[in-house]
Formats: sequence, structure tokens, C-alpha cells
Amino acid sequence: MKKTLFLSPPSFDGFDGGAGSRYQAKREITSFWYPTWLAQPAALVPGSKLVDAPPHGQTVEDVLKIARDYELVIMHTSTPSLANDVKCAEAIKAQNPDVKIGFVGAHVAVLPEETLRDHPVIDFVCRNEFDYTCKELAEGVAWEDIKGLSYRDQFSNVRHNEERPLIHDWDAMPSVLPTYARDLDINKYFIGYLLHPYISFYTGRGCPAKCTFCLWPQTIGGHLYRHKSPEVVGREMAEAKAIFGDKVREYMFDDDTFTIDKHRAIAISEHMKRLKLTWSCNARANLDYDTLKTLRDNGLRLLLVGFESGNQDILNRIKKGIKLEVAREFMKNCHKLGITVHGTFIIGLPIETQETVEETIRFACELSPHTIQVSIAAPYPGTELYEQAKANGWFTNQSLVANSGIQTSTLQYPTLSSEEIEDAVERMYRKFYFRPKAIIPIVKEMLTDRQMMVRRLREGGEFFTYLKERRNQQTAAHAGN
Repeated sequence: MKKTLFLSPPSFDGFDGGAGSRYQAKREITSFWYPTWLAQPAALVPGSKLVDAPPHGQTVEDVLKIARDYELVIMHTSTPSLANDVKCAEAIKAQNPDVKIGFVGAHVAVLPEETLRDHPVIDFVCRNEFDYTCKELAEGVAWEDIKGLSYRDQFSNVRHNEERPLIHDWDAMPSVLPTYARDLDINKYFIGYLLHPYISFYTGRGCPAKCTFCLWPQTIGGHLYRHKSPEVVGREMAEAKAIFGDKVREYMFDDDTFTIDKHRAIAISEHMKRLKLTWSCNARANLDYDTLKTLRDNGLRLLLVGFESGNQDILNRIKKGIKLEVAREFMKNCHKLGITVHGTFIIGLPIETQETVEETIRFACELSPHTIQVSIAAPYPGTELYEQAKANGWFTNQSLVANSGIQTSTLQYPTLSSEEIEDAVERMYRKFYFRPKAIIPIVKEMLTDRQMMVRRLREGGEFFTYLKERRNQQTAAHAGN
């Protein structure tokens, strides 16, 4: 077994490289998701080490000290961070020319040829679902025999092996939670709407939904939801309780469609109730009242829900598969049951106008989830949105994130410029949060939990700093034009 390092490299200050399908950027407040994509292969490789540099404040110098003795380094990258991550790989290779360095992630899975051609420091790329590809690399299997691998051979020719089938036996996949406990400091991970400390992880992959903007199902995970059985998840949660005790205040099931199989979700929730664990999950805005009530009674605290837009035509265009009236009924039931909701919205989807932006702002205020996230539509390579943007000439010359790590708009329409899309983000935040209906619940939350009061005061300062930084960035961009 080769000595293997799984690395999420240092990046922009506050850059959440572990974030989801549309927000690999610096967030409004200090936020870090767990490196779920790296943790799973790390759990498969005995003796490996997982380093998640951004939340731990580790520099390239810190990483070099750790990487010195490793034979194999596997780095997670993304479209916004690729150039930065290549620089880190070059530093590692300069220190140890014999080390083999490979990249994983949606960007390189979609563009393996370009990645290897343009960046000689990278020895290989793992495509698609790469967990067992990484395991075989660590085991020393000949590269030409490893499915799902693209690599540079001894003559510097780029080779692409046959595709690796998707993983269907998820019960055989080891839990990532012991790897978290061994290699990560759970106190370094913050999400504004989750209790702290929290832990997030997958119990399966794949999403039947066909949202045109969503990254992982279109590039790595596929559209078939494959998952662990409730019994296995229950055993893992019992193990988590034994490992972390009362240190973890909330567990987040980060599966794209955790609630798509209601019977499975309920069966898992029964294990959570038995273990007396508080939990949250991703959900679509179409769960019925009875299911919501059962999940709540079994320890569910919060749902993370992608509402995306308040305009039905835009929702239809992005293939969201949700009707506005269904989302309204869903939120009505969540309010009635006392289930906290964090709603996510996207500005700049095809084909946004000032009127549709205002519809989305009004819709968010009408639904009134406890907190919201406002993203800019991000056309990642490998997504249908990316192909639409190319075909219709919607792209600007901007990158997905600025040098500061803040998300920028790479799209523009005849009906709305990229500058107007970016301006709308701040406008939506201000209109949503500067309402008594939004402020009062947050104040009540602060008054009943001292830790939450300290957090919310810190986050409030960070939020206004973020808005100021975004405004300065836009001013500089406009001046450059």
C-alpha cells in the first residue's frame, strides 16, 4: 500500500472548496463544509491521511511539511480553484520529484484531456466516481489496468482508460466518520444555519432530479440515487455517538435527495430518535405534512431546501420539477410543525430579468424561511447550463470567482447584465433580512442560546463586511470597464 495523502489544498481566504453544486466560493459568513468527496476514498485506503487545509488555516508551507514523506498525493479541485491548486501541486513536486500527484473533482472529471495537457505537474486524473480508482492507485495496481483513470504515460502521452461503473453496493462503503475523527478538527467547520459543532456526510450519491445547473449529478454522481440501508446508517450513527459523544450538536445528511425515498428517510430517522441525535438534511419542497411530522418527531430540526426562483417559467426552464404553489404549501407545513428551513435561491438563471428578480425576492419574503442563501447562477463545465450558455452566447469574460474568492456572474442576458445580476444579490439579502419577520426569530434564537448569540453577532459583522467587499469588487470591475 503506497503512503497516500488526500489533500484539499490551501486556497482563497475563506474559500469553501468543499461546498455543494453551485457555491465553491467565499461565503457571506465563515462557512466550511466537510471534504466529503475526499473523505470517502480516504476511508477506503488504510494508513492514508486526509488534510483539509482551508478550514484549518493551513498554508502551502504547512502542507509541504506534511506531504514530504508521501508517495501518492490525491488533490480535490474545482473550476474556480484549479489554477491555485496546480500551484500547490507544483510546490509539492518541486520538494519531491518522485511523488505522484493526481486530481479529482467535477472539473477534471469532465475535462481530463485538457487538465493533463495544460498542467504537466499532474500525473493522473480520476474520472467519475473515483473512490475505488483511488484505492487501486494506493494499492499499486498498474495504471493501465485501473478503470476510470486518465494519466500521462512514461512517454508523456495522455491515456484514458475505460469508464468505471457507478458504485451500487453502498453498504460496503466504510463510514467516513472515523476518518473525520482522526484527521479533522470538527470545531473548524461552521455553517450559519447548523448548530455548532456539526458534522455533514453522505449516506449515498446520485439525484433523480434533472436541474440544469446542478454540478454533481451531471458530472460524477449520476441521476440514480444509490444509498446505504437504514440499518447500516443506524450502525454508523451509533458509532458516531460513541466517537464524538455530546461534542456534536447536529448531524447533516448531505445527500442531494435524502428524502426522495420517504420510507427510507423515516426508517433512518427512527434510528436518530433511538440514539437521541439532532439531525438535518437536504429536501425538495414537496414533502407532505405527515412525512414532515414524522421526521420532526424523530429528531429532525432543519431542512435545506433549494427554491431557486420565484418565477415558474424559470423553474420550468431549469427543469426544477417543482411548482410554486407546492413550495408554498410545503413551507406552510414546515412553519406549522416548527421545522426550521434554510432556503437557497439563485439569481441569473435563464432568462432572468429585473421583474423575475423581484418575483424571487417577493417569493422568498412570502415563504419566510429562517435563513437564506443567495447564489449567482454558476455554469460549471459538464452541466446543461454551461452548454446552454455556450450555445446562446451568454458568457461574459469573468471567472466564476474574483481574486478575493467572492462569486461573480459569468452570465449575462439581453434582459439583464452581469453587473445587474451581482447587484441583485445584495438587494435580495437586504430586502429579506431587513424585515421584522426575519429579524425577530433570529433575535429570539439569540436570547435563548448564549452560544448562538455570540455566533450571530460575529456572523452579522462578517455579513456586512462581505457586502462591503462585494460592493467594492463591483465598483472596481465597473471602473475597469
